[in-house]
Amino acid sequence: MTKTLLNGPFKADHVGSFLRPERIKRARLQKQNGEITADQLRSIEDEEIISLVKKQKEAGLSAVTDGEFRRAWWHFDFLSGLDGVELYETDTGIQFNGVETKSHGVKVTGKVKFGNHPMLEDYKFLHSLAGDHIAKFTLPSPNMLFFRGKIEKEAYTENDELFSDLVTAYQDAIKAFYDAGCRYLQLDDTSWSVFFSEKGQKQIKDKGYNSEELAELFARCINESIEGKPEDMAITMHICRGNFKSSYTASGGYESVSEIIFGQLKVDGLFLEFDDECSGGFEPMRYVNRSDLQIVLGLITSKHGELEDSQKIKQRILEAAQYVNLNQLCLSPQCGFASTEEGNLLTEEQQWNKIRHVVSIAGEIW
Repeated sequence: MTKTLLNGPFKADHVGSFLRPERIKRARLQKQNGEITADQLRSIEDEEIISLVKKQKEAGLSAVTDGEFRRAWWHFDFLSGLDGVELYETDTGIQFNGVETKSHGVKVTGKVKFGNHPMLEDYKFLHSLAGDHIAKFTLPSPNMLFFRGKIEKEAYTENDELFSDLVTAYQDAIKAFYDAGCRYLQLDDTSWSVFFSEKGQKQIKDKGYNSEELAELFARCINESIEGKPEDMAITMHICRGNFKSSYTASGGYESVSEIIFGQLKVDGLFLEFDDECSGGFEPMRYVNRSDLQIVLGLITSKHGELEDSQKIKQRILEAAQYVNLNQLCLSPQCGFASTEEGNLLTEEQQWNKIRHVVSIAGEIW
């Protein structure tokens, strides 16, 4: 199987998170109840991550992650580790289709900076296990704090100042992870989904923006954050419609912001959801204007355990190749298997069957 870039994305790839083993769930509860120490919890996480990395290698993946095993949330854990940002209890959880998350959020209480972030050590541990594979690490996009975070007036009165500090914080983060050995970094972003539906458009207006202005701002935030990244570091973006217990928060295709997503973002690759009718068609990819941009088609769902028909998946890849050169396309699940510690509604065995399915189909296509 050919690799698209030295450091990713790969023809058979994955978004990053895996179902938390029962042992980790139990240990996190014990730590919360004061029954074990933070060091004891970390030791258990270490052992489970060692096992996970081995399984990823055995499944045939080129990139390995730590499955986000040390996180409760895909985004809040990183964001609340930035200087000036705190995790807090909200009145309600995030409303998904038929289910609601725990009542947590992040708020900006001071000047945002990237300091001695604990996830640097998390990455170094993963890096030590990767061997001849690539250690891939996932972070929430800066847009997640800019658009989704609660901004205290005492911290910032002007959006421009927050924007500037946030970009600098991410530039510093990218450099720090690079210096720690990271060559494959992914920015996860659900904020783009506000452009896909009428409900999202209302959220944009409620925040005091118009769609065109906000989309340009999102693109600037990403592009300026990754500006000057080292040549041998791959930075990708996963655009998601929400993933919690196999449910979602948004639906709709990419058409409304397709020119910006496919034509203006300066990332090396885009991980995109194309697993069901909520995701729309491949037509928006007609705006791809770079031969070095890799499009990772999320055609295999992580929401349920039933395996997709491999012939249908191959056919859809060929459909996408009508808009983008086949060599610029890759295959992955549409999202992680556990964006939060609760995880999606499938078994670990089904999860690995999905990963092996991706590897098998990609091997036949490329």
